Amino acid sequence: MTQSVLVTGSNSGFGYLIANTLADNGFTVVGTMRDPQGRNASVANELRTKGIHVIDIDVTNDESVELGVKAAIEQAGHIDVLINNAGVGTLGWQESFDIEDFKRVFDINVFGVQRMTRALLPHMKQRGQGALVQISSILGQFVLPFLGSYNATKHAVEGLAENYRVELSQFGIQSLIVQPGGFGTDFGANLLRSSDKAVTESYGEHADAPEQMWAGTEQGHDADNAPSPQMVADAVLALLQTEVSERPFRTTVDGSGLNPVIEAVNEAREKAMQHIYAAYGMDAMFTVKQSS
Repeated sequence: MTQSVLVTGSNSGFGYLIANTLADNGFTVVGTMRDPQGRNASVANELRTKGIHVIDIDVTNDESVELGVKAAIEQAGHIDVLINNAGVGTLGWQESFDIEDFKRVFDINVFGVQRMTRALLPHMKQRGQGALVQISSILGQFVLPFLGSYNATKHAVEGLAENYRVELSQFGIQSLIVQPGGFGTDFGANLLRSSDKAVTESYGEHADAPEQMWAGTEQGHDADNAPSPQMVADAVLALLQTEVSERPFRTTVDGSGLNPVIEAVNEAREKAMQHIYAAYGMDAMFTVKQSS
């Protein structure tokens, strides 16, 4: 049976590439975005020409998520895989992000993930199968300066995925993480800046350091030898084409040569988790129940 996949934030970046790549390889794809009849009409129509179902979902709005997920199930017949890709980056001194700034980025990157997951889990539990794929980041394990609130959201998403992994396995539902490194997408064009300009100015001669750092990052992304973001879509495709029992919990996708370092940390973390669960007699919770 063809797998049906729902991809959030499919209007640009990784989401756009993932939706197209999966559709090109025989998956039934539902791509969600905000305002497909307005500002995103052009890309929505393009996706539809490839047979992708386009649904209007704002992941920060409970009603939009509930109605959108219901429409997605009706149009696709069922949903096997949820790919939580929608997100936003941030830039600035962490201290200069006030509480409203933090609420805004967490509402998209973390609460949006929880809204989408909660909306689809009853459907998956009823079917006794499914997969949740979080498009996280290597910054879900590490941190870089000036991306503080973004770093925090990706650490939170990885915590959510860890918990869903063990809580849902006996229902036949798998939780997975994909960790991209730095790639040249429209991520930088949509960065949220901090609100407290007085705090930024208090850093004196270093106040512009976040913008300077990001300008250098963008130059790297634009270089001729920069890694292609298509690598992430290809990794997602390979993950979904892998037998459920063989899928790794974390998949790292980085074109800068950092994979071995990141994967070493992931392996150490996985070994520690396995040891802790075994000590409490709960190691069976890592095994996804397979339907007969």
